[in-house]
Amino acid sequence: MKTKNLFSVFFILIIFSGCALITDEYQANQRKVIAYLLEDLPLPSDADIVKAPTVLLGTGESISGRIIMTSGYSPAENLIFYGTETLSTGWQLISSKVGEEVTLVYAKAGRFATIYISPRNTATGFIVGDIGSDIDISVVHPDAIGIQNPYEDLDYGSLPESP
Repeated sequence: MKTKNLFSVFFILIIFSGCALITDEYQANQRKVIAYLLEDLPLPSDADIVKAPTVLLGTGESISGRIIMTSGYSPAENLIFYGTETLSTGWQLISSKVGEEVTLVYAKAGRFATIYISPRNTATGFIVGDIGSDIDISVVHPDAIGIQNPYEDLDYGSLPESP
């Protein structure tokens, strides 16, 4: 009976540690891809990339897309990070809104990056008294939108009626 319980605990431990390895490998691979595609926009070292809503299109200076991350640092700490690190990579701050939530808009070589930082309340943070951040970065290349109104020639009569 003890052997069976010991085996069960060992099996469960292997399964959960395997999940952590897969997650860590995903984060490492995702960071490599983002570093290659968006090498000139700094990302906090502690930030974890959220898989589902993150999408990047293009390469080099023609990059457009969205990166969603979570960070253990507070919005204020991430504000300080971006305030210092973006200048060293050539991004210029063109607009900002700072409050409980932070919105920063940067420009570089015709591209625009909007960084939205909001507080992330977690159970651990509540107990410890610490707060993390959700970071949403959108990067737009000026050539990303070729046609300003793609629906201009749409024939509304051919669309199915809504219920």
